[in-house]
Amino acid sequence: MGDPNARHPRHNKAEVFAQLRDAHAREVTEDYVEMIADLIQEEGEARSVALAERFGVTAATVNNTIKRLERDGFVTSRPYRSIFLTDQGKELAEKCRKRHEIVYNFLIALGVDPSIAEFDAEGIEHHVSEETLAVFARKAGKG
Repeated sequence: MGDPNARHPRHNKAEVFAQLRDAHAREVTEDYVEMIADLIQEEGEARSVALAERFGVTAATVNNTIKRLERDGFVTSRPYRSIFLTDQGKELAEKCRKRHEIVYNFLIALGVDPSIAEFDAEGIEHHVSEETLAVFARKAGKG
């Protein structure tokens, strides 16, 4: 198997941390588009006040994030109106939903309590590679 102390070339610390920072930056975007999609499905619309309540943040935080999501092409909105996902936002929300489901099912297959699996999946889903996600899906019997 080789030297257990030898580092794999892909494990360059700077590269790993750069990828981690990128994942953290995407996390808020992904959480918001997922939540907007959930609100539209559950309540027929997504409003800033509902987002603030669900995330436990201020209205100003939601408004700043929505402005960024608009700039990046994920949502459209107007003051005092509902927030809508663009096609790009819908695509991202669906991708996130599927990724969350795969991670959750994998954790359940390992025997993790469902409430803990739900919590853990929310964090893991933003940081898991496509390669690892495919393994999770196979191991959970869903892929």
